[in-house]
Amino acid sequence: MSEEPLVAQTSPIPVDVEAGKTYYWCSCGRSKKQPLCDGSHQGTSFQPVAYTAKKTETAYLCGCKKTFHAPLCDGTHQSL
Repeated sequence: MSEEPLVAQTSPIPVDVEAGKTYYWCSCGRSKKQPLCDGSHQGTSFQPVAYTAKKTETAYLCGCKKTFHAPLCDGTHQSL
């Protein structure tokens, strides 16, 4: 049986990102710094997902942790 991520929230989380900078998205749902990793995945099978911004903009990162396009929101939260 595989571990399921915790649902941090059922909507995307806007993050202002800078072109060329790498961010680490929390895939486990345990981070207190949602949607970014704070190391709370330690002791689980989860790892943060690296995301390098292509341009400076507001990125909408997945809050439910069930997106098929990690770390970006794909609307999967609407079916939870």
